[in-house]
Amino acid sequence: MSKKQLFTLEFPVRCSPGILYEFLSTPAGLQEWFADKVDEWDGVYSFSWNGGTPDKAKVIDKEEEKFIRFHWLHSEKNEYFEFRIEKTEISNQTILVIKDFAEKNEIKDQSQLWEYQVKELFHRLGS
Repeated sequence: MSKKQLFTLEFPVRCSPGILYEFLSTPAGLQEWFADKVDEWDGVYSFSWNGGTPDKAKVIDKEEEKFIRFHWLHSEKNEYFEFRIEKTEISNQTILVIKDFAEKNEIKDQSQLWEYQVKELFHRLGS
């Protein structure tokens, strides 16, 4: 049984949900900010960094312009990482919500890694 915990990060983004979803759900979009090389075959995405061995993740759920949830093939069955697009009610601002799992003592490091990645995403979006 895994000791990993679910954690959530939220990032306001100045971008339409449609454009943001493309960056979160397509190999070309993910390759812009998330990994050096991204391929997809039959719902399984292959992510490579620095020419290393690819990590594979299966899309387990998605809704166009709302969210996409991946499961790393090497991780526990109940673990996933998710990109969710929400809108605030009052200001109608777009919020990127990232959910991921990490060991309790690794959540801070994992959060910083996501923050770095999201900064790269915002740079690509011009946001």
